[in-house]
Amino acid sequence: MSWLSPPEWQAVVLSLKVAGLATACALPPGIGVAYLLARGRFVGHGLLNGLVHLPLILPPVVTGYLLLLGFAPNGPLGAALARIGIALAFNWKGAALAAGVMAFPLMVRAIRLAIEAVDPRLEAAASTLGASRVWVFATVTLPLIVPGIIAGAITAFAKAMGEFGATITFVSNIPGQTQTLPLAIYSQLQVPGGEGSAAKLVVISITLALGALLVSEALAKRIAARIAGRDA
Repeated sequence: MSWLSPPEWQAVVLSLKVAGLATACALPPGIGVAYLLARGRFVGHGLLNGLVHLPLILPPVVTGYLLLLGFAPNGPLGAALARIGIALAFNWKGAALAAGVMAFPLMVRAIRLAIEAVDPRLEAAASTLGASRVWVFATVTLPLIVPGIIAGAITAFAKAMGEFGATITFVSNIPGQTQTLPLAIYSQLQVPGGEGSAAKLVVISITLALGALLVSEALAKRIAARIAGRDA
């Protein structure tokens, strides 16, 4: 007999799918925003930094409610997406959006720290040789920040796996459709005698999160060693 029931496996698989999509979609803009915050000097820098970190400050339910207002079928963005056949509210892709929004600040912070650890003189030297800013980033900065990008992606994945408040507010808790691992745990705890099933899901959740954090910590130490070697 399987350790988990089919609905429980559905929740685990859906969580992995949601977290994977959220991380993949958040990574390109995360790198771009992290670079702007680390190297940019422009009007509105502080505002952009505040907006990026806003999901960490707001209650997750508020973030989910704002997503619902914007991406509901009658919302401004939801109506536009509906015209091209894309629905996010009460859909697993909406769960990925909510998880991505909540994980985005953590991803940006990790990548930003990696960019700030790169000696600007290396980039300046490449620029003096005639390389464009895009080429300098692709050939000098990007290879040096790969550990930071990986650490940011893993941290975001772990956060997305555990997202609850914004997800349940935006896409509800529909078994087999939007019920991720945290929502399944919550549901089991509302059912008399469901503590055993909840405990099994908790063990899986802790194992996945701990594994991601251990990998992230190992990469962080590698970045610290690189910085120490540079300063030596």
